[in-house]
Amino acid sequence: MAQSQLQMVAEWERQKEQKLVQDFQLAQQFAQDHKAKLSGLENYRLNYLREAQQRAKQGVGSVTFGQHQQFIGKLDKACEMQLMTLNQAVKVSDQRRMQWLAQQRKRKAVEMLLDKQHKAKLEREEKTEQMMLDELSLQKFIRKS
Repeated sequence: MAQSQLQMVAEWERQKEQKLVQDFQLAQQFAQDHKAKLSGLENYRLNYLREAQQRAKQGVGSVTFGQHQQFIGKLDKACEMQLMTLNQAVKVSDQRRMQWLAQQRKRKAVEMLLDKQHKAKLEREEKTEQMMLDELSLQKFIRKS
């Protein structure tokens, strides 16, 4: 494969890696957002429970107590759903991270191959130059003799 073609492949691999790192960052941000939402819901639920307990100590009717219990049940369900969403977001984030790392390895392999080709080219050029210098020295020696 010509070096310019390999350079195009390396550039393509770099671009793929950039896209995958962006996808990973978005997935990571999505997971963090859902973690914050879950934390907020849990804090709200806890505060609501404390408030409901304070009201219960002061005495509340059975209808009001039932309404509080129903609302707490809805908050529990919301927390449960948010936790499921968070777990899924973390899974997606982990998958995107693995894809990015795999692409990073591909890019590094192509760049290593490019570097190896470059070094081999330099060695060939040095060898050719040395052969030409040796030939010139030999010609000079023969002319002097």
